[in-house]
Amino acid sequence: MSRSTTIKLPVLNLAEPPKHHIRARGRSNSIVKVEHVGDRVEEVLDRNAYINRNADWVNAKGAWLIHLVLIICGKICLDTIPGMTHNISWTLVNLLYLAISYLMFHWVTGMPFGDNLHSGAYDELTMWEQIDDGAQYTPAKKWLICMPIALFLASTHYTNYNPWLFAINLTALLFVLIPKLPQLHRQRVRFMADETASGMATPTTPSFSSGISTPLVEITQADFTESQLKYNH
Repeated sequence: MSRSTTIKLPVLNLAEPPKHHIRARGRSNSIVKVEHVGDRVEEVLDRNAYINRNADWVNAKGAWLIHLVLIICGKICLDTIPGMTHNISWTLVNLLYLAISYLMFHWVTGMPFGDNLHSGAYDELTMWEQIDDGAQYTPAKKWLICMPIALFLASTHYTNYNPWLFAINLTALLFVLIPKLPQLHRQRVRFMADETASGMATPTTPSFSSGISTPLVEITQADFTESQLKYNH
């Protein structure tokens, strides 16, 4: 006695290929963007592996005294220039010290003269953020804050409180003191930081519905018999 056999096959629509949804990041239209850097776990572990020679020198013997020596030497060198007045020389000493201080502690990032033992863990941090592992109000950082202020007061006094020179010196001082604030620690201000999709957009994996909701077609043994007879004829 023959038994009816039923085979169920899903219906596939070959006319339309599966659509891949393209996913790309949007574009940011913000003019000013503030980012926080240097908090990845792997970077923290790399920083603790070895001593940071790039910023550890600020706590060495004579590191504080070298600031006074450089200021005095710079003042003496400027006074040797013919026609140089005390007002201009004190202003130039103050501006040069503040410019070098800003460039060294707040502009250059990473370890330009260091080794590669830290695997780039300090690439996004300035020297000020590297000093004392980022701790605030340490003795070294207090000294580096007091020195520009003391030099500003000295230059203001020896320039006879000239209002124009006072304004120039005060503006330069603020440019150096503001990045030292704890509120700006590891903060980056980006101007016109547009975010666009990098390279080609990544297509997402197409999703297919499960077999439960797929329509089925029943093929019986009679269909196979009919097809075989047509083939024989």
